[in-house]
Amino acid sequence: MSNIELIIEERAANIGQFLVGRLLPFLQKRAVGPFVFIDHMGPTNLEAGENLDVAPHPHIGLSTMTYLFEGAIMHRDSLGSEVEIQPGEVNWMTAGKGVVHSERTPDYLRKQSKPLHGLQIWVALPKQLEDMEPSFTHVEASDLPQWEQDGVQVKLIAGEAFGRKSPVPVHSAMYFIELKSTQRTCITLGAHLFGESALYLSQGHIYSEGHTYLPNQLLVAKDSSLCSFEMGENSVVYLLGGEPFSEEHFIYWNFVHSDKERIDAAKQNWKEQKFRPVLGETDFVPLPEE
Repeated sequence: MSNIELIIEERAANIGQFLVGRLLPFLQKRAVGPFVFIDHMGPTNLEAGENLDVAPHPHIGLSTMTYLFEGAIMHRDSLGSEVEIQPGEVNWMTAGKGVVHSERTPDYLRKQSKPLHGLQIWVALPKQLEDMEPSFTHVEASDLPQWEQDGVQVKLIAGEAFGRKSPVPVHSAMYFIELKSTQRTCITLGAHLFGESALYLSQGHIYSEGHTYLPNQLLVAKDSSLCSFEMGENSVVYLLGGEPFSEEHFIYWNFVHSDKERIDAAKQNWKEQKFRPVLGETDFVPLPEE
């Protein structure tokens, strides 16, 4: 019997400047553990003068995680953070009661051709922390736990697993793990995972129970304790999941919360521009029409 409960194919979604591949939320699966939103950006090549310019926009009730495979993004937020993220690093922003940020191509890259490829992820906050003070943390690639296991390079990007803990300041029981293989290798991870679990294949192939799976699919497991598969040579896999929340979380635009009234208040506050602005930026993304 297969341990794969659901296969979610990337679906094209327009974020204003280019299309991304949306994986979560999905009609049959709104979340995996605390993960409520995953967009696959690229791979794309932006020509000279063609740049990422996501103007200031608000969030509440979640943590955002940016993880790049290629390229660079300049993050600015209403807390005063101004940080460029490079491949392998982590930008972790906890919105809590409210934060505003922009994401743009760094100035030194704007007049030249440049790649862009990575993941944008939202992690819901537990009910008691949904309205916490906002914060931002940048973690260098060298500070993430990395080791070799059974011929596979393992990186613990966020959360806890394998008896290790990432320095990314998460707020619930979760994990986000990178696996890289150079040769065909069997992987058994059930003893290290918990809660709900899903696998995203970024590159290469994986083989499981007589089936071959290709990139750009999210494979949701029936039981994380039975997570076992075979990685093809030169493959890259991301495992994500954790303990689901007992309360339902609602999503409207960039707002995530268990209280719909709190989302309605955030919508009105953004219409009236009552959120703290990003210093030095005057444009903004308007609230979408109902």
